[in-house]
Amino acid sequence: MFPKDALRVRRVYEAPESADGARVLIDRLWPRGLSKADARLTEWCKDVAPSNELRRWYGHQGERFEEFAERYRAELAQEGAPEALERLRGLAAEGPLTLLTATKDVSFSHAAVLTEVLREGL
Repeated sequence: MFPKDALRVRRVYEAPESADGARVLIDRLWPRGLSKADARLTEWCKDVAPSNELRRWYGHQGERFEEFAERYRAELAQEGAPEALERLRGLAAEGPLTLLTATKDVSFSHAAVLTEVLREGL
């Protein structure tokens, strides 16, 4: 696998840092008010983002986080996502990987779940 510090999560609105390594946006929707040039992305990986239905159901309501995480993990086993997960693991194996999201509280977001999944190897 890859070192624990090779994978980190940041808000896409934060200024890029040299320690970011590969910068991958993991949201399905483009962040409001952010230009593509300012984002300085390596790639945009929509295939690992939660479905619109799941995202709307969750609505970042903390009491729903555990169920959201279970449903999201199930989505990550569906078509398209396993290949995208392997791509992200490959990027992390090559050097630092920063997962980027527009979510305000990343600790209760799909980014937190995705980080666990990547570290576990699903």
